[in-house]
Amino acid sequence: MVTSIYDFTLPALDGTSIDLSAYKGQPILIVNTASKCGFTPQYEGLQALWTQFRKAGLVVIGIPSNDFGQQEPGTSEEIATFCQKNYGVDFPMAARSPVKGDAAIPLFKWLDGELGYLARPRWNFFKYLIGRNGQPVTWFSCLTSPTSARVRNAVERALLPA
Repeated sequence: MVTSIYDFTLPALDGTSIDLSAYKGQPILIVNTASKCGFTPQYEGLQALWTQFRKAGLVVIGIPSNDFGQQEPGTSEEIATFCQKNYGVDFPMAARSPVKGDAAIPLFKWLDGELGYLARPRWNFFKYLIGRNGQPVTWFSCLTSPTSARVRNAVERALLPA
């Protein structure tokens, strides 16, 4: 039975694994990403959040998905190269994974169950903030920039001592 985000392990873009239990006690921002989307420049904002808040404990994890408009067609190597070359991404990136419907990976099925219908990703760059206790705090649609005051304020609150 899943009790928190720490019960999940994701395949990583580099072929290893991302064991989310390694981040116990840290807030996590999960984002479904894509390289060929109008929202792709949000990688820059995600990297800025990661750079600004990682020493305080924030973890940013990108999960590439080809579910919306076939906008993530690349291989793991192509995705990694694109993200690093164009946006300097050095936060953890999972392997390309389905995030919607019956094929969704278990993490996104859990988020759906915890946050409900409105939080289901309807496009690339939906963002899910998980608190220090491993439970979802809030979510943001693709229209909300990672550097918006709304996201930054939620991250800062999540970083407060438990």
